[in-house]
Amino acid sequence: MTNLAIIPARGGSKRIPHKNIKKFLGNPIIAYSIKAAIKSGLFDEIMVSTDDCEIAEVAKQYGAKVPFMRSLKNSDDFSTLADVAIEVYRKYEDKGKKYDNICCILSTAPFITSLRINEAYNKFIEKNFNSVCPVVAFSYPVLRALEFDNDKKLRMINPEYLNSRSQDLKPAYHDCGSFYWVKTEALKKEKTLLCKNGSAIILPETEVQDIDTETDWKLAEIKYNFLYE
Repeated sequence: MTNLAIIPARGGSKRIPHKNIKKFLGNPIIAYSIKAAIKSGLFDEIMVSTDDCEIAEVAKQYGAKVPFMRSLKNSDDFSTLADVAIEVYRKYEDKGKKYDNICCILSTAPFITSLRINEAYNKFIEKNFNSVCPVVAFSYPVLRALEFDNDKKLRMINPEYLNSRSQDLKPAYHDCGSFYWVKTEALKKEKTLLCKNGSAIILPETEVQDIDTETDWKLAEIKYNFLYE
């Protein structure tokens, strides 16, 4: 069983410039993903897919490989993680290297740990799923969600749950946006990291934080200090 870790890290971040190598509590944020991948002991190769030479150099300093640069086609705002993973795998195939499984690890997810990567991998292998990723429950039931109509009047999206108690509603989850295990053949066939025969591990909200703005960044540092310091 051979495993490839792909850490996508393009250089075109607009809301947080050079987000992938910005210092997060003293270290480039990408370093946390690389270190977790290394510590897991699961990977035959850990590579960073980037179009940015500075990111490539930082990635190599922390132990990742950058055997080739990302194409311009997959360096814009519309390329998906699956697009990047497929491109990387095909380039490895051209070099005569093949991997059974891929773990796509985001570069701006400092809460990733080797323990969670291993936990997801164990479920992935033992239950023979085509993909496994971490998810977290929405903090409030989505069936009680509200929206504005065309007249800006507030209404329930699912009015049949107006009088339902929140604790009686089925929980809903979203992916944590941190890492995704996927079988290579399933990725090539379905062209997604969330396959039909897929599952997940459930994480607590304390281990999950989107980092899209400077405010998110500060909140993530506070949460990280709370968890790990």
